[in-house]
Amino acid sequence: MNSLHDSPAMMIAKYIILTFVLLGLSSCATSPEGRKQFKLIPEDQMNTMGVQSFEQIKQQTPLSKDQNINQYVLCIANKIIPQVKQNPNPKSWEVQVFDDDQANAFALPGYKIGVYIGLLKYAENQDQLAAVMGHEIAHVIANHGNERVSGQIATQAGLDLASAVLGTTDNSNNAMILAGLGLGVQYGITLPFSRSHESEADLIGLDLMAKSGFNPAESVTLWKNMSKAGASPPEFMSTHPSNDTRIKQLQERIPNANIAYQQALSQGQRARCKM
Repeated sequence: MNSLHDSPAMMIAKYIILTFVLLGLSSCATSPEGRKQFKLIPEDQMNTMGVQSFEQIKQQTPLSKDQNINQYVLCIANKIIPQVKQNPNPKSWEVQVFDDDQANAFALPGYKIGVYIGLLKYAENQDQLAAVMGHEIAHVIANHGNERVSGQIATQAGLDLASAVLGTTDNSNNAMILAGLGLGVQYGITLPFSRSHESEADLIGLDLMAKSGFNPAESVTLWKNMSKAGASPPEFMSTHPSNDTRIKQLQERIPNANIAYQQALSQGQRARCKM
């Protein structure tokens, strides 16, 4: 029960808790894999954020001038994009290749795709590169960006709540307790949550590449290549599943993906992208 005896800090805390309850009632959704999601940001706002971020990346990172690589990446993107129900028109997407040695790729809300040249050291053929690009597009399809931004908002609100409650305690202990809470939030919520995104994107991306005429078995070869590149951090401290974990998850899903792949082949849809 409340009342007139509540301190200002406790009143702030109750307002924040009420906000969480109201947001929780209005923000639940379900991912393509059936997982419950927490999303606060309207889709059009996420798209705007994605476009702005992409423009910033283009300003900070040189674009590839290698037309063979550019056409190769675009060919793969144009095979996968028609399988994206939310926006199957390749002309609505912007695909850029960045002249940077990092082994990475990304997709952003607002229908933006970026691939770094360094990725081609590990993605040795069209099917392996399609596995990465399908994975990144899957993040957009599944609204993982919205979840991450919403999670950051919730995390900050939680820290504000803790600060409000701790305002009534000895100030010398506040920094220590808040630091502990931050660590708990990082390893207890943020990182495992991101790992679930990565696993989900692996599986959605596998289905996308198979339907597009890329061999889903090559997704496993890709991650074996990545494993050879060097040791990964312990899984509990990583935002990505370990290579062994994701390979096991992909292998379990490949029989279903092969059905879609064989259908694509029977329709003459085998991808033929060459560099």
